[in-house]
Amino acid sequence: MRILGIDPGSGVTGYGVIDKSGNYLRYVLHGEIKAGKNFPLSSILTDIFRQLNSVIAQTCPHSASLENIFYGKNVRSLIRQAQVRGVVIYACASQGIPVYEYSPLEMKKAVVGYGRAEKRQVQMMVKTILKLSEVPPADAADALALAICHANFLKEQTL
Repeated sequence: MRILGIDPGSGVTGYGVIDKSGNYLRYVLHGEIKAGKNFPLSSILTDIFRQLNSVIAQTCPHSASLENIFYGKNVRSLIRQAQVRGVVIYACASQGIPVYEYSPLEMKKAVVGYGRAEKRQVQMMVKTILKLSEVPPADAADALALAICHANFLKEQTL
């Protein structure tokens, strides 16, 4: 089973792809979609959609997992994050890929064993679990962690 993890953000949207075979996880790909400074939101969303579709076409995932919105942010950033999530969900759903969501707490617990882990701890555990030669960038590491989380939990309810 191939899993696409996505950490949606209007500034940086991370993505990561892994394969799960039995209890074995294998790294496939990771990256970040970075929004240009001072671009209109419509351009940012279009770019995220286009680049994510390219990743989907390249990797052919069976499912996608993304981070649920958490509530500690200000309203303006929550709205922007929700708009990015909408584009991400649509990009996957339009390709027939079921989308699952996990809270930051669930993701960190699945990867680090502690729901309040720091970003650096998540990065280091992703590197270790997937046997990567380098620590992935923070947003790509979160996306890979979301894919690992889905591989461990395999939620049955889609968005």
